Amino acid sequence: MSVHVPINNIIPFSLVDGPGSRCSIFVQGCNIHCAYCHNPETQRLCVGCGACVRSCPAGALKMVCGAVEWDQDACVKCDTCIHVCPNHSSPRILYLDAEQVFERVKSYMPFIRGVTCSGGECMLYPEFLSELFGLCRGVGLGCLIDSNGTVDFAGHQDLLALSDGVMLDLKCWDDSWFVSLTGTGGKAVRKNLAFLAEQDKLAELRVIVTVGRNDPEVAVRGAAGVLGEKVASTRLRLMRFRHFGVRGEMEGAPSPTDERMGAMEELARSLGFGTVVVS
Repeated sequence: MSVHVPINNIIPFSLVDGPGSRCSIFVQGCNIHCAYCHNPETQRLCVGCGACVRSCPAGALKMVCGAVEWDQDACVKCDTCIHVCPNHSSPRILYLDAEQVFERVKSYMPFIRGVTCSGGECMLYPEFLSELFGLCRGVGLGCLIDSNGTVDFAGHQDLLALSDGVMLDLKCWDDSWFVSLTGTGGKAVRKNLAFLAEQDKLAELRVIVTVGRNDPEVAVRGAAGVLGEKVASTRLRLMRFRHFGVRGEMEGAPSPTDERMGAMEELARSLGFGTVVVS
């Protein structure tokens, strides 16, 4: 029986979620809660508190048997429901299985090169990913995983075999920074970094640069040490923190300067990273 998972959004054409034009699939639900999350409404599943129902100006939400029901046709996408939600969730989700998602993906061919699954944290739904990737590869589409790296990839070798690789977020290096920023430690992420590099499945390493909320210089140095000779074939993306979409303690936090980002790029290149992208 196919697994139905909560889908927050399907973006038909994206140029920022891997090489070429891609269909990006965002699942609902995450196992960590980053202070700088740009999609905080994807973190948790709806608990049916009803705050969004009372606030919806279009009447597109209603309570049915203790759960929020979303009327897609009535919805005007004003995002009021997201802004008033006290739970970092969204009522605008659909429970779909891999075949239903694939039917949507197929409608975007031949204008896409592949699919990228993100979230939330898509690795919370490995069975769904395996089935979807199998269908996509059958029609020649590439498949990428965008992950926070907290789920052990060594336990999902069959899924990795269907994937072109993983775009891995390295949010911090030191565990104290990890706990402060995400609520959890970084041991699993460091383990996955080494494992994915060894398996030649590290499609991109991503390090976000904040002002005083993480240790990106240490993270880049630490990653280079783990990668060893593979650093030369690793694509590194240095991402400047921006407050857009962020809620909570970091919604007004500053972005790093151009000088800081330039210094980060220089550091990464001096450590031997083959491709360095600043965004």
